[in-house]
Amino acid sequence: MKRVYFLLPNIDCAHKIVNELTLSEMDEKHIHIISREDTPLEDLPEASLLQKSDFIPAFERGIAIGGTTGLLAGLATLAVPGGAVLSGGALLACFAAGAGVGSWLGSMVALEVPNTRHAEFEEAIKQGSLLMLLDVPNEKLSEIETIVIRHYPEAILEKVDTVLI
Repeated sequence: MKRVYFLLPNIDCAHKIVNELTLSEMDEKHIHIISREDTPLEDLPEASLLQKSDFIPAFERGIAIGGTTGLLAGLATLAVPGGAVLSGGALLACFAAGAGVGSWLGSMVALEVPNTRHAEFEEAIKQGSLLMLLDVPNEKLSEIETIVIRHYPEAILEKVDTVLI
């Protein structure tokens, strides 16, 4: 799955593109729009907190860091004289507990952090542009790009990322 980023000049352009994409059988749940807070999006599909924040990358980092910390804590108890004797299951439990706590803490902090993938678009959004994110299957990528660019030259294709959905 690819995420296509378009900068749009205004709400009217966004409405036209969303209408055309839904007519071409693109599901509206794969269309996300980010704008200034004072811009009313009306019936346009607004990006959710998951798209606007750094939740997913922080969740992934939290699992890795927390799991490693939990495993090291479990191994440290083996090295302490008179410490608990841990079996493989207990070490696995320490790892899982650390991963769970790490992912929870990382994701909670990240809900307040803007998505780092959108940092390059912040200035344009502040000036009134809209950022449209389209989640497109790999095989439909060129078709969707063509629909938008051919019919709406004011829409600027900014980048294409790979996403896990």
